[in-house]
Amino acid sequence: MPDTATSATQQSTERVVALVRRWLAESAEHPAEVSAERLAGVLKDPNGLAFTVGFVDGVMRPEDLGVAGRNLAHVAKLTPGFLPWHLRAAIRVGGAFAPVLPWVVVPIARRVLRAMVGHLVLDATPAKLGPVISHLRASGNRLNLNLLGEAVLGEDEADRRLKGTTEFLARDDVDYVSIKVSSVVSQLSMWSFDEAVAKVVAKLTPLYELAAQNEARGKAKFINLDMEEYRDLDLTIAVFTALLDQPQLKHLEAGIVLQTYLPDALGAMQHLNAWAAERRAQGGAPIKVRVVKGANLAMEHVDAAVHGWPVATYATKQESDTNYKRVLRWAMTPERTDAVKLGIAGHNLFDVADAWVTAVDRGVTGRIDFEMLLGMATGQAEAVRGDVGNLLLYTPVVNPSEFDVAIAYLVRRLEENASQDNFMSAVFDLASSEPLFDREMRRYLASLAALEAESDGGGDDALRADTAGADGTAASAASGTPAASGASAVPAPNRTQNRRTEWTEESFAAAMAAKDAPAPGSEHEQDESLTSVVLGIRRGSLGDGFDLDALEASLDGAPAPVGSGVTPGFRNEPDTDPALAANREWGRRILARVPESRLGVDTVAAARIDDAATLDHVIAVAAERGRDWGSRSGDERAAVLHRAGLSLAANRDRLIEVMAAETGKTIAESDPEISEAIDFAHYYAERARELDHVQGARFVPSEVTVVTPPWNFPVAIPAGGVLAALAAGSAVVIKPAKLAQRSGAVMVEALWEAGIPRDLLVLVDLAERDLGTRLVSHPDVDRVILTGAYETAKLFRSFRPDLPLLAETSGKNAIIVTPSADLDLAASDVVKSAFGHAGQKCSAASLVILVGSVARSERFMRQLVDATMSLKVGWPEHASSQMGPLVEPANGKLEHALTQLGIGEEWLVEPKRLDDTGRLWSPGVRTGVADGSYFHLTEFFGPVLGVMHAKNLDEAIRMQNAVDYGLTAGLHSLDADEIATWIDRVEAGNLYVNRGITGAIVQRQPFGGWKRSAVGAGSKAGGPNYLFGLGDWQPQHDMTSGSLHLRGLEKRVSEIIEASQSSLDFEAFEVLRRSALSDQIAWTEEYSTTKDVSAVGVERNLFRYRPLPVAIRIGEAATLGEGLRIIAAGVLAGAPLTVSTAHELPKGVRQLLGSKGFDLVREGDATWLTRVSKHGVGASRVRLVGGDPSGLAGALDGTPDVAVWAHPVTPSGRVELLPFLHEQAISITNHRFGNPTTITDDVI
Repeated sequence: MPDTATSATQQSTERVVALVRRWLAESAEHPAEVSAERLAGVLKDPNGLAFTVGFVDGVMRPEDLGVAGRNLAHVAKLTPGFLPWHLRAAIRVGGAFAPVLPWVVVPIARRVLRAMVGHLVLDATPAKLGPVISHLRASGNRLNLNLLGEAVLGEDEADRRLKGTTEFLARDDVDYVSIKVSSVVSQLSMWSFDEAVAKVVAKLTPLYELAAQNEARGKAKFINLDMEEYRDLDLTIAVFTALLDQPQLKHLEAGIVLQTYLPDALGAMQHLNAWAAERRAQGGAPIKVRVVKGANLAMEHVDAAVHGWPVATYATKQESDTNYKRVLRWAMTPERTDAVKLGIAGHNLFDVADAWVTAVDRGVTGRIDFEMLLGMATGQAEAVRGDVGNLLLYTPVVNPSEFDVAIAYLVRRLEENASQDNFMSAVFDLASSEPLFDREMRRYLASLAALEAESDGGGDDALRADTAGADGTAASAASGTPAASGASAVPAPNRTQNRRTEWTEESFAAAMAAKDAPAPGSEHEQDESLTSVVLGIRRGSLGDGFDLDALEASLDGAPAPVGSGVTPGFRNEPDTDPALAANREWGRRILARVPESRLGVDTVAAARIDDAATLDHVIAVAAERGRDWGSRSGDERAAVLHRAGLSLAANRDRLIEVMAAETGKTIAESDPEISEAIDFAHYYAERARELDHVQGARFVPSEVTVVTPPWNFPVAIPAGGVLAALAAGSAVVIKPAKLAQRSGAVMVEALWEAGIPRDLLVLVDLAERDLGTRLVSHPDVDRVILTGAYETAKLFRSFRPDLPLLAETSGKNAIIVTPSADLDLAASDVVKSAFGHAGQKCSAASLVILVGSVARSERFMRQLVDATMSLKVGWPEHASSQMGPLVEPANGKLEHALTQLGIGEEWLVEPKRLDDTGRLWSPGVRTGVADGSYFHLTEFFGPVLGVMHAKNLDEAIRMQNAVDYGLTAGLHSLDADEIATWIDRVEAGNLYVNRGITGAIVQRQPFGGWKRSAVGAGSKAGGPNYLFGLGDWQPQHDMTSGSLHLRGLEKRVSEIIEASQSSLDFEAFEVLRRSALSDQIAWTEEYSTTKDVSAVGVERNLFRYRPLPVAIRIGEAATLGEGLRIIAAGVLAGAPLTVSTAHELPKGVRQLLGSKGFDLVREGDATWLTRVSKHGVGASRVRLVGGDPSGLAGALDGTPDVAVWAHPVTPSGRVELLPFLHEQAISITNHRFGNPTTITDDVI
């Protein structure tokens, strides 16, 4: 029997190969379109794809002709040699003149390009559409029209797209259209799956009724429900079945698409077949499933990489090819095709021939259609048509005036034609090139072999098994439910995350009992190692650390990254994937509990403190516990923090519930916040280990740290402060914001569950304001971590001028949009950045600054308004709420911003109060915001956006920098020079290019600002240096050497040291030399390099250091050697320095500092403090050496605008370079439509 089966398979394969050869021979009789052949030739050129995509995206897309002209000049340099000489010459000449005469050259260039790619899309203008349809249908082919349009950001564009499709369907010469769920409803959230289904069904029903009415009159009209993104799979199937379950549509035949590069495809096909069979049994019409391989691969990779989810598609082309055949073989039986006709879509002749041979053998040729793309391989299409009958051509339609909306579609087609993995790359050469034919045949045979391997294992019987009665939905497959008898042959989906089952009491107990891994090895132990590193040999990485995978086996996501600068053992926690049915149900259950939730109430009540004596006792006990905790090694603390991270993960549902109930956070906002809290635990656990291994310095933990978090991130920010302080060896007293006490309490409960003692982590609710003052100013409190307004930081310092305060404060953040931007993407990101969590984020966009012609762009304004007005505002227990409530009724500045306009301002979208609570407001957008106006310079913290205009990028950057704060800043531009200019000049801690400016992720985008957005050390939360500022440092002189060499040091440092040698004894000089070597190591490995440690790929997440002005004070109690050591560090960092010293510096050092333009003053301590009290220090940072920090704090009146480093001088470069450097995180979208871009490769 097996021999017979093998023989039949071989015969079938031989028939397929012979049929392909015949089709190729016959296709030569049909001359290819000149434009198609020319495009294919261009794409073979090494620069062909870059040239064509650059032309489409850079010349066709921009509204501004000047931008298009500059881009044309760039792509002209890539002109492929395949083009005829006269076209090459025309493009090069056009490129030369385009920047100066864009209004002449660009329209001509656009016409040339449209001619080159115009065979791939139809002209939608009425005068041209009809004749073209007639011409294409004259050959017997049917057309499946798909109307392309602007990105659907709001309901107006969605309605416009639906109206256009309806008008197409109503035409007498149109009988087949395609439409996507995501094109008729905007801003869909999978969390509100049921509501989304109902909304889409309501909008699409009239379109389907139109088709049904025509069918009843004998004029068949067909609607195909298309899809692109994996997230839309379940939604599209649910919409499709709900539509056709309506009685008036019972007899309408309609179609849906399945993409077989998804392992979920067979389970989905089985579900649809079972449903359709039942429909047929009740007298309904059959349906049609259009089977495609998939066209959104690049963006699926983006989605997975950004979220840390597994890629939804198969990993290889062969797997996708195999699944294509798997799905068709299962579906192509007479019984199944009675209910489900098949549209076999694709251009791979081997797959088409295989499907045709199978259909012939199984007697189902009358129940299948073959479908191809308009303008692709027309000769081969004609040859195929000779055997299979008329083809259905998938036909994109676009208005020439909006040709840029076809860019995403065209880029996919161009990529397919250029990729060597794709059949289309050889489409014009298969007949003449035997190697190319063999390549494609081998690929076909490999996919068949994989399928036959399943058959040998019994899988073929399963694939042929009847599925009547199986539920078979993609959701059931995702949760592991068999979709059919013999379900072992049904591929499992790649995404299986299930929040309902990943944590049980047993798994949680096991996680809490888990032990940690050994500590990493120590760093360099002798002078030779130090010197080797300085001379270019880098040290090895730390050990792998804690094995998260062993405890989080049920959590999917990317593995922990490795490489230089990566925190060992750390990976970001994946957010919950709402594309999966199990997770959506989990979310529903949480939201149902919100209205009656009392989580955290009892814990807050138990934390009440009514008098000073009780507070003092709490602090005293915490200090005692802190001393013990701080004496433990970083490894021991890391073990506890890792358990804390797992406990937070296990409490995700409770944390979402309490945040929604107390602060109004929607599940879409709160779920990523919990992931951030989990990340803090695991990240700081690993950074705690480093504190024990800093060469040349010993970390001295604080005993008590007070954490005073805000209400807007009621879990992540308090968790970050608490976990950082614990990682640094300190006891913690946390006082959550009054508006978010319960959320803070539930977070603390999770940490207590992880084994953190209640007297080491103390939750307090203070009855009176005076107790709050007492807590912050208490002499036994070593440090305070604050997230809140700048005014609050100032208030805290008024209580205690020398208070060691680390604060992330206010932000007045802007996004600049230049004419070179992708305006649809910019509008989308502006709206998300401005109105996420009702604008109640310190990182939110409060301003958008439109440069030049963007201010006149009707399209940008239309998209901005449409996206804003389409946001659904509501309470968080309703899954459909896209923007939740304010945390409290609008008052003060925010109420003013929501109700009052400044001089010259107008409402583009006027905010409205939506109910009597005063907490629900629709978002607002005001235009005409003037440079220097109240709205320009003031933080409001709510759902209101101001629009400013700038003549050019220089003016826009000045406006962006004009505010007192420097937290986040954004730029939308696809011009490398603009991006470089902006990155070099913008004054903010977190920069974002071509993406939103909120949602910083631990390690990937460490968070913290510049200027008045940061108080204290300025080290970023979730970054490599944050723990360094949570304790003190003592010198550790544990190495000696007889060597006096200065090899490997940068010249500017060696000059300082050489000039100092005659003024120092041997021991002091040795400390200075070794300190400089340590500085050089830290500079080379950490501070002078720009790193992307997360390596996401589709984003460049860069972390770098920028020097800033620092005042060095060398006090009377300092030694000369200590002062020179700090000067050397500042010089290496490149920081502008002012030096005040009580000691006479060596003459050579004075001359060197003077030559660099540094101010140098010799004065005693008293004189210096008097001068400081009158005139300040002239810098935002002071490195105090041998002085009195309390005296300096008094002289500065405790101002938060100056950060003081006063720890004893150490020989550690890792420690001593930090005061001279700003940290900056830069996140850049690194793809266009999912395909890698090189725009910023030479920028940074």
